[in-house]
Amino acid sequence: MKKLFSHNSGLILLGLFIFIYPSFVSAASLYIDSSTNVLNRGDAVTMSVRLDTDEEAGECVNAVDAVIKYSENIEPVDVTVGDSIFTIWVEKPTINREAHTITFAGGVPNGYCGRVAGDPRLTNVLAKLIFRSPGFAIGGTSNDPVAKVEFAEESTVYLNDGFGTPVKPALYGAKIELATSAGQSLQNPWKDEVSADKIKPEEFSISLQKDDKAFSQKYYIVFNTTDKQTGIDHYEVMEEPLTQFGSFQWGRADAPWIETRSPYVLKDQSLNSIIRVRAIDKAGNEYIANLIPEESSRTISRNTLYLIVAGGIVALMILVIFITIIKQIRRRRRLARSEMIATEADEVTNTEYDI
Repeated sequence: MKKLFSHNSGLILLGLFIFIYPSFVSAASLYIDSSTNVLNRGDAVTMSVRLDTDEEAGECVNAVDAVIKYSENIEPVDVTVGDSIFTIWVEKPTINREAHTITFAGGVPNGYCGRVAGDPRLTNVLAKLIFRSPGFAIGGTSNDPVAKVEFAEESTVYLNDGFGTPVKPALYGAKIELATSAGQSLQNPWKDEVSADKIKPEEFSISLQKDDKAFSQKYYIVFNTTDKQTGIDHYEVMEEPLTQFGSFQWGRADAPWIETRSPYVLKDQSLNSIIRVRAIDKAGNEYIANLIPEESSRTISRNTLYLIVAGGIVALMILVIFITIIKQIRRRRRLARSEMIATEADEVTNTEYDI
């Protein structure tokens, strides 16, 4: 399984979290809090993944690398981090249905040191897992009447001790009894919560960056936001050419949005595009952030250069044709004038002879 701080992304995360604290023996624990102990067939349940620290010892945790296993007799529906205490994610929650695991790795700058004194709420949620009891038996599915959701032994927390010291926390899973029949009506609190969410994700900005050591020195953007209701589902990016500003209908249904994640390497490295990032929560609400690169940063792209050259050639051809036409018109006018003068002269001569 993965080791969070054995690779570069873990080291980057660690670097963001280091603050100096004295060393101590960890009493941190990870546990799963279920909203019910019995689940009828077809019903869904929300389970909260929580973190506890030893507040008396002043213990603080910077990051958690979690691997959660679930039994085959229960189905994962979704994972939400809308009210998570984590603000930075190395790995967003990922469901692996084949391995029957849910993994995530994230943390919080300055560390989480436990509940704030006087706050009655349990403000220690890392993520919420939504499971559903199958509505009917499926071939190969376990007939065990008890569903289990537990942490794997490799789950690790990292202390805010100045070194990102990895420690093994106490691990507490959850068990749910699966009823053999459905209830009077299907219960799905998560679906109700999603249906009730009418609030957009929080506003955010787009940061344009370029690093000599990243992405082959190409321009890229960084973005992030939160949604305190149902959580962010995904992000989408669009680069709208400045030449099409006002006519490019980015809001239309078939607009070329690209689903992506931060950081995102720009396709238009000339920066002659309006950059739009759309954050969409699990209820479908969206917020769009926009960025127009500074004019001093823009360069002429190869395509733009081709257009300029082609445009210049076309303009030159039009000018040559126009000059040619003007010359022909002037020539015709001179010929016509010469003929008119000659005709008048003949008329005068004929008149003299008549006299």
